[in-house]
Amino acid sequence: MMKKTAQRNTFTKYLSLFALIFAGEIIFALPFHIARFFRPTFLEVFALSNSELGKIYAIYGIVAMLAYFPGGAIADYISAKKLLIISLLSTSLGGLYLAQIPNANMLILLYGYWGMTSIFLFWAAMLKATREWGDESTQGRAFGLLDGGRGLIAAITASLAVFLLSQLLPNTLAQSSLQEQTIAFKKVIYFYTFITALSASFIWLLLPEIKASGSMTQRPQILQHLNIFKQQSIWLQTAIVVSAYCGYKGIDYYSIYAVDILNLDPLDAASFTAISAYLRPVAAVTAGYLADRFSASRVISISFTIMALSYLVLTMASPLTLNMTLIYLTLIMTFITVFAVRAIYFALLEENKVSHHQTGITIGLISVIGFTPDVFFAPIAGYLLDTYSGIEGYQYLFSLLMCCALIGMVTSLYLRVGIINKAIVSAIKLNIKS
Repeated sequence: MMKKTAQRNTFTKYLSLFALIFAGEIIFALPFHIARFFRPTFLEVFALSNSELGKIYAIYGIVAMLAYFPGGAIADYISAKKLLIISLLSTSLGGLYLAQIPNANMLILLYGYWGMTSIFLFWAAMLKATREWGDESTQGRAFGLLDGGRGLIAAITASLAVFLLSQLLPNTLAQSSLQEQTIAFKKVIYFYTFITALSASFIWLLLPEIKASGSMTQRPQILQHLNIFKQQSIWLQTAIVVSAYCGYKGIDYYSIYAVDILNLDPLDAASFTAISAYLRPVAAVTAGYLADRFSASRVISISFTIMALSYLVLTMASPLTLNMTLIYLTLIMTFITVFAVRAIYFALLEENKVSHHQTGITIGLISVIGFTPDVFFAPIAGYLLDTYSGIEGYQYLFSLLMCCALIGMVTSLYLRVGIINKAIVSAIKLNIKS
């Protein structure tokens, strides 16, 4: 009987993780997946340039940046389940409007709205629930499974969306008229809108209530939380998140790189990025287990090193100077390392000895700065690609990504040295006391 109860509890526990995984990826499907996996079609249907889309994403990033910190504080005092459901349903409503193909000015308002609905009530609540799901020795596994599972959900839904678009078009994408592309693309948007609302039902049915850390009336406790601003390790972790997130934002341009430089059909380019997304669960889960075995800081520093070398190759690569297979392998290596770092950079909370009752506000602080690439990366990348024609623009883009990876490598190594030194000092003090 006890064995059956334990098995039932384990099954229920993993069902709750599935709900977090599904919701954790789908919340960003409408704001990001559509433009990431279908960028050439998105630009065509909405009549946008790369620079214009970059400005739209900058608005999302500004709103998100303002929402991260208060959202983190709220997550310490309000049930994660309630926050997630409200956020998912609000985000899905925006999808209904996107399907009307609004103009650029209205897209700015829509993405600002999404910056609030997908971050303020969602982000810190999801990460806090994930940290509570794992124990002290399995934080890497918890965050690795979260991000790996999110990657699998992204890949599956993107593959379904690519298949849906191909079936809805009377001809190939290149041969279809703008009207035919628009009609088909609307249905892809409705598909993502439906699964966003569906994810809210998964949270409602499968995620248990997670007890809040305190009451909103406990002002002295809230003020005590602010000591995280004094911790150097938190700022180093923040720099790591910035560097890794720049790499992740860079992936958004792989499909259009494949069209402009590698001469792929837009639908084939979308298929390439969708298929590559299947690397995310493998890289994330592997990174999670390695982090539990060897430490998250070590895995992150090695990943950044490989990432920087890969971007260095891409800054010099072109179909004329480098074998196409090697270009694809290098792109795949950037996928793997970016996914690996993203999976476990919040597992550093345990290495940095952040207390559980400060999880939400710490995540809020790290995120408000860590995800600023939502504000600046797309405008910079759009400017580079629109100003410098052909492969030159992409080489400048990959140079920018290489610099970000180098910053991440240096920062993570410095953080790791600090963690090791603290462990040595603690061990010495413990020996002296004993």
